[in-house]
Amino acid sequence: MAGKSPPANIPAFSIQRLLLALAFLTLITFTFLSLRSLRSSPQLPSRFADPSTPLPLSLAYHSPEVFKLNYAEMEKRFKVFIYPDGDPSTFYQTPRKMTGKYASEGYFFQNIRESRFRTEDPDEAHLFFIPISCHKMRGKGTSYENMTIIVQDYVEGLIKKYPYWNRTLGADHFVVTCHDVGVRAFEGLPFLIKNSIRVVCSPSYDVGYIPHKDVALPQVLQPFPLPAGGNDIENRTILGFWAGHRNSKIRVILARVWENDTELAISNNRINRAIGELVYQKQFYRTKFCICPGGSQVNSARISDSIHYGCIPVILSNYYDLPFNDILDWKKFSVILKESDVYNLKSILKSILNEEFITLHNNLVEVQKHFEWHSPPISYDAFHMVMYELWLRHNLIKY
Repeated sequence: MAGKSPPANIPAFSIQRLLLALAFLTLITFTFLSLRSLRSSPQLPSRFADPSTPLPLSLAYHSPEVFKLNYAEMEKRFKVFIYPDGDPSTFYQTPRKMTGKYASEGYFFQNIRESRFRTEDPDEAHLFFIPISCHKMRGKGTSYENMTIIVQDYVEGLIKKYPYWNRTLGADHFVVTCHDVGVRAFEGLPFLIKNSIRVVCSPSYDVGYIPHKDVALPQVLQPFPLPAGGNDIENRTILGFWAGHRNSKIRVILARVWENDTELAISNNRINRAIGELVYQKQFYRTKFCICPGGSQVNSARISDSIHYGCIPVILSNYYDLPFNDILDWKKFSVILKESDVYNLKSILKSILNEEFITLHNNLVEVQKHFEWHSPPISYDAFHMVMYELWLRHNLIKY
């Protein structure tokens, strides 16, 4: 006997219509849920969404929202393995000191051990830190020639002892040095210069610095003897200020052209302490634009001094990859000039409208926290900004 046919009171075409209606309702439901999820803002883990943690939102950033989200991801996931080799009482592991013009190197060596980023497990590490301090070598009177030998022997020893270097030919390894001679100390290791990340205070394009690979370390002269400036525009009556040694061609020209000007306070020597206590630092508080020419290298601690005291830095240096350039839009809180612009310096500064100056100043105050070191480190300080730059670069490494 043939199978039963549908009951006479429920035609076959009615069942088909019912199935089509159900399918249509399901499609509408999923579409509604998808649209609602797209409208919802992404939620960060609670410890990163804490409203007590200040988050950057000013115009001084290339993309503040992207930075905020990536920064939270970095704090959650980023791990660094520190090679344990080397006697801390000689040239390795620990900082020489955390004061003076090379304080940034010292703080990094200290901060990396205090931070959540350090891991004892090399298998979970994203990057590997080679903890050799050229500042400590210089402090112990090590000659440049011996320094290159010490650095070469140490790094080659790590390569032979551990398997991690050879996985990427050193692309996931980094070194940190702020001393001028520190950049040259690695010249005996051309494969390190080519492949590894160098975090340096002298990021000049014409000395082998590779911007997309290496990281500019801000040179910060800490501790600051006076509190941070800012929101004090009415006190800034001097157009421009610079005082320092003539240890570069651009500084010689700057002093020769402008030292007798009545609107620019330009001196060819550091202000004598005999004149009064902290006169040099107090001059930053009274000035709108602080001139920052390169010295023996393109970098200068005067840039971070200017930022700290609320004076708009005028970068007068060629081939300078400015610190945190991937994150910060320096044109929003500084004036960037070519060295050849030194002859027109006064007219350039006077052409900046007061409204533009106020905007520059307000943005400058927003970024001050990024140019300060702390022990232990705090969110968004110089250490965390350097770590963020390293985090960006680790994403480029494939193995």
